[in-house]
Amino acid sequence: MTEERWEQIKEMANNNFEVLENTVIDLPEDQGGGTKETLIFNGPLGKIKLEFIIKPLVLDKKTIYSKRSGQETKIDYVTSDTEKVRTLLAFRWDKANENWVGVDSAQFD
Repeated sequence: MTEERWEQIKEMANNNFEVLENTVIDLPEDQGGGTKETLIFNGPLGKIKLEFIIKPLVLDKKTIYSKRSGQETKIDYVTSDTEKVRTLLAFRWDKANENWVGVDSAQFD
């Protein structure tokens, strides 16, 4: 998913459907940083939520732990300064359970 394609999807949703919410948040630095943009709209399948996440590419993961009982385990991520990972997640609102249910991309084939 590219940022240009994400902009096209947002424009299509704004032109064809009732947009309920459009937010952008910064992800915490301890999780690698990045941004998450959320778009919620009423579509033909009901309420739909799209999340477009841009995060730095994780190059390495280091686990720091102690063999002593009761000590915490800490994970340090080594991320790229130049490369980014872009992810699009889709959810549909489940009225019966009143929560978001992930939409599997295999359903579109």
